[in-house]
Amino acid sequence: MGKGRALSEGVIKKILLSYTYVAIRIFLSFTVIVYNKYILDKKLYNWPYPITLTMIHMAFCSSLAIILIKLFKIVDPVSMSRDTYLRSVVPIGALYSLSLWLSNSAYIYLSVSFIQMLKALMPVAVYSIGVLLKKEAFKSRTMTNMLSISFGVAVAAYGEAKFDVWGVVLQLGAVAFEATRLVLIQILLTSKGINLNPITSLYYVAPCCFVFLSVPWIFVELPVLREASSVRFDFVVFGTNSVCAFALNLAVFLLVGKTSALTMNVAGVVKDWLLIAFSWSVIKDTVTPLNLFGYGLAFLGVGYYNHCKLQALKAKDAQKKVQASDEEAGKLLDVRESERNETKD
Repeated sequence: MGKGRALSEGVIKKILLSYTYVAIRIFLSFTVIVYNKYILDKKLYNWPYPITLTMIHMAFCSSLAIILIKLFKIVDPVSMSRDTYLRSVVPIGALYSLSLWLSNSAYIYLSVSFIQMLKALMPVAVYSIGVLLKKEAFKSRTMTNMLSISFGVAVAAYGEAKFDVWGVVLQLGAVAFEATRLVLIQILLTSKGINLNPITSLYYVAPCCFVFLSVPWIFVELPVLREASSVRFDFVVFGTNSVCAFALNLAVFLLVGKTSALTMNVAGVVKDWLLIAFSWSVIKDTVTPLNLFGYGLAFLGVGYYNHCKLQALKAKDAQKKVQASDEEAGKLLDVRESERNETKD
């Protein structure tokens, strides 16, 4: 009885700890998105310089990552040659910088709620690019689901009260670059046995992003910043914003192995709906019934896609366990056979 109670208490404690980590991640992700919107929106903080903001994040995150790895040695750097870095990490850094630049720029033109709805196209982009790069197999059922997600987002866009074409182009571009980055991570890194956690990712990718972003910054934002007399740099605002961005990456690192992929997917859904509710109730963005209906359709499609992916991963893991068990049994039979032969001799 005592053991059962202790076991129950241990399981409950583990569940509570797991969901505490998830809640922290939701809170930090929510905070970073809302904070970026606050800084960039012309009606709020009115600091419409997305490249500069992204470069501040990259400089801060890369500096902290270097300190954590080199000074405190929290994680070990990945063994990587210069050629591997140039061929694998640099392209991913370029795509990441473009994705961050465009997604932050979209906050100037679109509401937080509508941006979250457009982000529902991420599985569509990842699957389509995966098929084009022969990383995913084409399946008519999956493609039908992708079309249903796209239809849902199209309905949400049709119902958007403050539709801005340029803002939509920026956000769709961000989705496309981010999806390509995710597929290339599998092709250029994971397939070569290189696994980067969020800390080592910042260590290798953030400085690369900073360099790439500096090119458009020199031509696009630097001349404007020089001419603008009202530009102010608040160390408290940008410092806390950068801390939140780094803390989000650190939370992802701490969550690895602490919870399941299903829990993380559910957490992502909860965060999206919370942002839509916050955008409508606090920021006072207009959310129409057609918005919600379209996003609801897309949400069902994304949920089904995630369910199928999780089932496929479970089947793959089960197959690996069976193969490992068969190999172990085969080795045991070989040992017994050799022992019999030795006894006969």
